[in-house]
Amino acid sequence: MKKILPLLIMSIMFVACKQAYYYEETGTVFHTYYRIKYQSNSILTAKIDAELRAFNLSLNPFNPNSILAKVNRNEETEVDVWFATVFNKAMEVSERSGGFFDVTAAPLINVWGFGFERKDTVSPHVIDSLKAFVGYRKIRLEGNRVVKDDPRIMLNFSAIAKGYACDVVASLLEREGVENYMIDIGGEVMVKGLNPNGECWQIGISKPKEGSGLMDDDINGIVRLCSKCGLATSGNYRNFYVKDGKKYAHSINPLTGYPSEQSILSATIVAPDCMTADAYATVFMVMGAEDACRMAENIPEIAYYIICAGDGDTPDVRYSREMDSMLVR
Repeated sequence: MKKILPLLIMSIMFVACKQAYYYEETGTVFHTYYRIKYQSNSILTAKIDAELRAFNLSLNPFNPNSILAKVNRNEETEVDVWFATVFNKAMEVSERSGGFFDVTAAPLINVWGFGFERKDTVSPHVIDSLKAFVGYRKIRLEGNRVVKDDPRIMLNFSAIAKGYACDVVASLLEREGVENYMIDIGGEVMVKGLNPNGECWQIGISKPKEGSGLMDDDINGIVRLCSKCGLATSGNYRNFYVKDGKKYAHSINPLTGYPSEQSILSATIVAPDCMTADAYATVFMVMGAEDACRMAENIPEIAYYIICAGDGDTPDVRYSREMDSMLVR
């Protein structure tokens, strides 16, 4: 016992001296930036990079070696747990939104120039022909394989994958014992615990201005997040183009096949996980303010903050009762 005691004391002193610091990681994934802040006893750069590289091989449609790309090419492949998780959540959101969210809309997104393939010819005939193999009920998972009713069906997870990437990194950090973190991937955010000042995390909602970037500092509101949750914002003011004098935004209505023409300029959703927040932010943009707010009444796990076009230069801001309690005055 006398020989063991000094070693025990030294071990206790070593642990006591090993302090937890806040680290910040930055980089790119899915053709966008990521920024991760976390409190840890050690830096986790290598593990975060490895997790994001693995995730990239699962769900990045731009990577020809990804599982998603192979599924779209109808190659024999088994999906992993990440793919299955995103697929099942997408089907759930599709059902609850009445089809306004649909990951099989990839051909429509591509033809309008917002997908992973660029097409230039758009006409009512082309849209109708593409809609023949668009529809979330035309595809399913059987075990770990994707089964399509039509081999021309293609998937686009861009409206949900970034959010899920935040969740995946959050799970990694928690496995490493991290309790305080903020993960931001292309504007989709997952938080838990406290920031370096020992306070709840505060996330800004950008003003929807054409030409503003993902790191824009012009803030319309601030959300205070004191529990583990995800926040995602979708806005047509960031991703659009003008052709022949007409503006085309990236939110494609899978039911009509055309870009959505709603009054919503941006939609911010808070949910228990960032994947859910990401998906419903897209639903709001496509569905429109009135219908989306009514839908949200039956989805208690989400809170919303939407900015709509108002009279003149003054936007119309609406938010749910749950979101009201999170806003910083």
